[in-house]
Amino acid sequence: MMGNIIRDFQNYLDVEKNVSGNTTAAYVADVQEFASYLKDHQRIDRQEDIIGIEPEIIRQYLSHLYFQKIKKVTVNRKVSSLRAFYKYVLRTGKIGCNPAEALQTLKTEKYMPNFLSVDEVLEILKAQTDHSVSGSRNRAIMEMFYSCGIRLSELVGLDLSDIDFNQKLVKVRGKGRKERIVPVGGPALDAVRDYLEKRKKTRKEPGGDAFKGPLFLNSRGGRITTRSVARIVDALTAQSGIGRKISPHALRHSFATHLLNAGADLRSIQELLGHESLSTTQKYTAVDINRMMEVYDKAHPRTREK
Repeated sequence: MMGNIIRDFQNYLDVEKNVSGNTTAAYVADVQEFASYLKDHQRIDRQEDIIGIEPEIIRQYLSHLYFQKIKKVTVNRKVSSLRAFYKYVLRTGKIGCNPAEALQTLKTEKYMPNFLSVDEVLEILKAQTDHSVSGSRNRAIMEMFYSCGIRLSELVGLDLSDIDFNQKLVKVRGKGRKERIVPVGGPALDAVRDYLEKRKKTRKEPGGDAFKGPLFLNSRGGRITTRSVARIVDALTAQSGIGRKISPHALRHSFATHLLNAGADLRSIQELLGHESLSTTQKYTAVDINRMMEVYDKAHPRTREK
């Protein structure tokens, strides 16, 4: 059973910090894993005793993870989890100092977003679907991904009331339950309208109103899941013939990269993507520079001289 202090930490993340469900689950799981390690190595008798751990014990745990060949990004997340946990415990007055405060994260390889060319995206959007309700839904899903640059979790969380067809805007609930308003293009809106019209004709909506509840439904009438959307992206990408396997997130990366290449400023892209920090958005600048260097190396006469 989860120790009281860990359960209180979970409530703190949920209620006071308003952290996203996925982040809360990851942080709590990391702290529980650390507690299990301590019990297995006879460092504590009860899970509650986790609050009395010295910094050296935490460093030993991180060394243990290193020798288990855990990915550096995963280790760094566990460091963040422990920092947050002990910061919370310090705040409650149960300890006098944060034993995880001085922990250093590992240097990781610079992450470069995987994105598609404009032509590749257009090929995927042109991939043939049937004229059924599900076919129209799948087209609308792909158009919304590329038109708005939203995350997979944000797309499945959309409700019909979130779309303003007149203003061409959509309300998105992002990480940490933060809301933002982003524009949506005409082709995406047309695809959504087509889907909703077909859905209205073939389904009896609850309360007789076809324009309430989740935007995208599964075959049973419930909100579509992230796993189902990932399968839809896989199928349409394979059908497009671009010869690549992509994730839904690659469409978000493509959205940002294409805007940057067309002259959009980083601050605007940050707002559209819902990034809390501009540094998160700046990775697309590196992508753009790499593309520019490739063009330069291929085109400039002096680069071919030895």
